[in-house]
Amino acid sequence: MKVLVVEDEKLAAERLIDLIEKYDQGYQVIDRIDSVESAISWLQSNPPPDLIFLDIHLADGNSFEIFERVEVTSPIIFSTAYDQYAIQAFKVNSVDYLLKPIEQSELYEALGRFERQRSSSNISDSLDELIKSFSRNYKSRFVTRVGEHLHAIETEKIHVFYSEEKMTYLQTSEGKRYIIDFPLDKVESMVDPKKFFRINRKYLISFPAIKDILAHSNSRLRLVLTKSDDADVIVSRERVAEFRSWLDG
Repeated sequence: MKVLVVEDEKLAAERLIDLIEKYDQGYQVIDRIDSVESAISWLQSNPPPDLIFLDIHLADGNSFEIFERVEVTSPIIFSTAYDQYAIQAFKVNSVDYLLKPIEQSELYEALGRFERQRSSSNISDSLDELIKSFSRNYKSRFVTRVGEHLHAIETEKIHVFYSEEKMTYLQTSEGKRYIIDFPLDKVESMVDPKKFFRINRKYLISFPAIKDILAHSNSRLRLVLTKSDDADVIVSRERVAEFRSWLDG
């Protein structure tokens, strides 16, 4: 598998190349390019590689300029420190879009997706699914009822969602709690998973809600939450690894 790396940060490029080659010996990084102009020249002079890793911000401009001047047929995994280019990226035969600093697990997931798409005859459907995932709008507020009054609570002000006695509550950063009409499973699908994590069947929490993290029995973790007296806020054992990854951002 011949791979071209287009990245102008030397250390980032070296780390990326090392991770790619560790993933599978069948992957061979054939060249590293560090600018828009040199990438255009390379693509005009060489057979298309099997895969391109392409940084969006290069020293001499935005890498989307490449597509305006040369036909690029290779699948692409984009990387950038910014997330506003996701939709634009997926319009140019992109496999994935990774935010820097690139985590090994995210890189390997992207390579796995590339391999699945490569062996699939329905690549376009896979790309459509990815585009939808990046363009999804998560719920920005929840409406609650207090007596005869309705309150709209902005999602960014919510610390915790939790279930209790067959009811679902949200709790704000000020410690106020309100009943909402959605089951917790539904709420989980309505909020940004980068901002909220389902630690167990009862709790869906935000990072600012966490006051302390303690080791607990059976390889579990116990959380101390701000504005909460619940002493049994436990990250279930099967979710601990994913929770650690979520904490790392």
